[in-house]
Amino acid sequence: MVIVESPSKAKKIQPYLGNDYIVESSVGHIRDLPRGAADVPAKYKGESWARLGVDVDNQFSPLYIVTPEKRSTVSELREALKTVDELLLATDPDREGEAIAWHLLETLQPKVPVRRMVFHEITESAIRAAAENTRELDQHLVDAQETRRILDRLYGYEVSPVLWKKVMPKLSAGRVQSVATRLIVQRERDRIAFRSAEYWDIAATLDAGEKATPRSFGARLVQVDDKRVATGRDFDSLGQLKKGSAEVVTLNEAQARRLAEGLQDRPMEVASVESKPYTRKPYPPFMTSTLQQEAGRKLRFSSERTMRSAQRLYENGYITYMRTDSTTLSATAIEAARSQARELYGDAYVADSPRQYTRKVKNAQEAHEAIRPAGETFRTPGAIAREVDGDDFRLYEMIWQRTIASQMNDARGTTVSIRIAGTAGTGEKVVFASSGRTITFPGFLKAYVETMDDESTGQADDAESRLPELTEGQALTATELVPDGHSTSPPSRFTEPALVKAMEEMGIGRPSTYASTIKTILDRGYVWKKGSALVPSWVAFAVVGLMEQHFGQLVDYDFTAAMEDDLDSIASGDDSRVHWLSGFYFGDEGADTGSEIAKAGGLKKLVGANLEEIDARTVNSIPMFTDAEGRDVVVRVGRYGPYLERIVDGESQRANLPDDLAPDELTEEIAEKLFSVPQEGRKLGTDPVTGHEIVAKEGRFGPYVTELLPEPEVPEGAKKKPAKPKPRTGSLFKSMSVDTVTLEDALRLLSLPRIVGTDPDSGDEITAQNGRYGPYLKKGTDSRSLSNEEQLFTVTLEEALEIYSQPKQRGRAAAAPPLRELGEDASTGKKMVIKDGRFGPYVTDGETNASLRKGDSVEEITDERASELLAERRAKAPAKKTTTRKPAASKSTASKSTTAKSTAAKSTAAKTGTRTAAAKKTTTRSTAAKSTTTKSTGTRTRKTPTT
Repeated sequence: MVIVESPSKAKKIQPYLGNDYIVESSVGHIRDLPRGAADVPAKYKGESWARLGVDVDNQFSPLYIVTPEKRSTVSELREALKTVDELLLATDPDREGEAIAWHLLETLQPKVPVRRMVFHEITESAIRAAAENTRELDQHLVDAQETRRILDRLYGYEVSPVLWKKVMPKLSAGRVQSVATRLIVQRERDRIAFRSAEYWDIAATLDAGEKATPRSFGARLVQVDDKRVATGRDFDSLGQLKKGSAEVVTLNEAQARRLAEGLQDRPMEVASVESKPYTRKPYPPFMTSTLQQEAGRKLRFSSERTMRSAQRLYENGYITYMRTDSTTLSATAIEAARSQARELYGDAYVADSPRQYTRKVKNAQEAHEAIRPAGETFRTPGAIAREVDGDDFRLYEMIWQRTIASQMNDARGTTVSIRIAGTAGTGEKVVFASSGRTITFPGFLKAYVETMDDESTGQADDAESRLPELTEGQALTATELVPDGHSTSPPSRFTEPALVKAMEEMGIGRPSTYASTIKTILDRGYVWKKGSALVPSWVAFAVVGLMEQHFGQLVDYDFTAAMEDDLDSIASGDDSRVHWLSGFYFGDEGADTGSEIAKAGGLKKLVGANLEEIDARTVNSIPMFTDAEGRDVVVRVGRYGPYLERIVDGESQRANLPDDLAPDELTEEIAEKLFSVPQEGRKLGTDPVTGHEIVAKEGRFGPYVTELLPEPEVPEGAKKKPAKPKPRTGSLFKSMSVDTVTLEDALRLLSLPRIVGTDPDSGDEITAQNGRYGPYLKKGTDSRSLSNEEQLFTVTLEEALEIYSQPKQRGRAAAAPPLRELGEDASTGKKMVIKDGRFGPYVTDGETNASLRKGDSVEEITDERASELLAERRAKAPAKKTTTRKPAASKSTASKSTTAKSTAAKSTAAKTGTRTAAAKKTTTRSTAAKSTTTKSTGTRTRKTPTT
């Protein structure tokens, strides 16, 4: 029996192995640490370590629980094991896969020989080779993965409660997620602190004469009187010239305009021409991190979307394993790529010798191959077009192109730099510069061009900018001189590709976990998306501030990267799991250099010692700026959300913060506007009927008006204060705002629901009401929608009776026109539109609907972002359930046969859809002298509490 992780993989592999094998799926992990107190078995509930799920006093023994949803899977696997003579654990070829294999072994306790089967692509030749070249379970890899899991549990369960007590409930801390959040928060801090600098230069259009091709070209002022003209890189984040920029001249607008006027009709000539050969080598094949980055840039996929698509391609046999740190290709793959490149582009485009890409990877996981098309020959995108579509096709095409390009020749060309000198009428000596590039042989660029980062200021690898052939001393004429103003820009926010790149360069976490890390910080509300940019929430500011002040080592970039090195030493067998965890949790004064947590006394001591020192008000206060009166304006993170605060005349003045306001966009002007509508609301006046004051407020669910009721009097002798009556409230219409709503508007809103009249036939009262899904009429239990909010006040009894006389629409009413039309969905090719729904605006392609997220606006959302939302929605849709009934096993032992199994002679043509337990075979493997009486697992038995 072969056990893999996914049902789709099992279905794909079964015909490759034939009828002598049964292929089953574990459907991922079958057991894990307890998710909560309810999962802990009764016999362990009284233990001091039960909350952690790890017995820290007994060699950090984990308590593994078979998750409730996997109990039936375990039962099915145990039943299937009774009919086989050998078990092959064929989980994924990485540390997590090795750990899943070990968990299967420990849980199933098979009485037959057990071997580890490893493959990196799902093709018939690869699967057959893997079945005949098995190995023992690698206990070092299991230890490394188990240490990682225990470490994450200790980190999360010890630090997260600190956040609950000092910031707000339901927050979480994580070894990688907290550091990733810190990166995003620090970038936003840099944007907040940033001060723009202004600088000017001159853009010139020069004429090289009628014989030149091209005749005119552009150049830019770079030097005045032997001093370099300042550019953006000469200024720091505070808008000041950097140290060492004394020989730089900064032009203002007046100086640039005066100089441009002085250069009008002045002679210019070529001061120098420098030509150099240009060579660009091919990009390496994809590994996990570069695949996520390029799919984000080129296809606008999120990391999660990329890995989801890659997983499908791998499981269906189109690409090799998608979690890898390697850029190497096997000899077979290199030959396949070279042959296909030669066939498509010709001999001149194929490199003279095979190209192999090796790299020194910081914290590299055990390397296998790069991500490439599967098989000994590669299928072109056109060949699989009818089999895959949407995301999977686009991702396969990109992987195929990159792999082919990696074995092609360098791109070659020429770069030219020209300097043009002149003297202004006012006496200044100036130099203009221009550069160009021509590609004489495209080489690998014929097959693939990498997409530029959004924040990159360079040019694409295949971009050309031609200059005329010029000689030193040649006269030129300036046909246009335009003073050009510039201002420095704040550092760009991280996008998912940029964050993945930064984390990989710093050695933080594993590329295989980046997608889940980004998903976690988005789901937990630490980060939200504005377009494709990752924006930190105010809660993230508070959490990161607390961690930096009191648990600095836990979010230190170098320490987190060093921790990965330590885990690698466990994987290689150079360190023991128990020794490392003991130092991390309990401390070890004699720990190696770099184990700062161990030297400081361990995580447990660190959390316990710092907890009482943490001042909740301080960590939840984010200083922003001082207002015009010199008063400090701070953002406070409260249990019910963030708000703005300052002290005015000794009293606290507060204001709510909009959810979609990015931290760096909170300016003094916006703060004053928010303070003008304080938390207690904007006073509109007094209700002439009740005498109660009416106010307009900004609430969590939108703006509304309400009345302020006096405190109820406490009857004499009463032990308990009477309950306060509930005030009337009314949501503002879409056409209203807190700033402009009047007392008259508010009183109309508070008058709802309005009695329209009584139905003369039934005697039921008809009311007009404003509800969650818009304005409607109600008669008993029968509700009918109104077409607009104003009808709440204008609809008459006759009009209401006419509406009720119509048959009730069980489906939707006539579709409203879309709010905005977009382009075609990248996956389905269908037209996308933005519509207004019950829960707000959403994007749809006619089949799938996806709500716009915080930070997405109807006016600014791009086609790429809309496609991403639809893809995420499709991925979350429930899978269609299919059931397959297995035939009952026959009890007859007479049908048992003894056969000789020869792998070379296995036929995949004899595929049957029925597994018959009665046809149990006692087999002899012809490829290895494996004993059928001795269980060989290659593992040591660890005494682990389990259930």
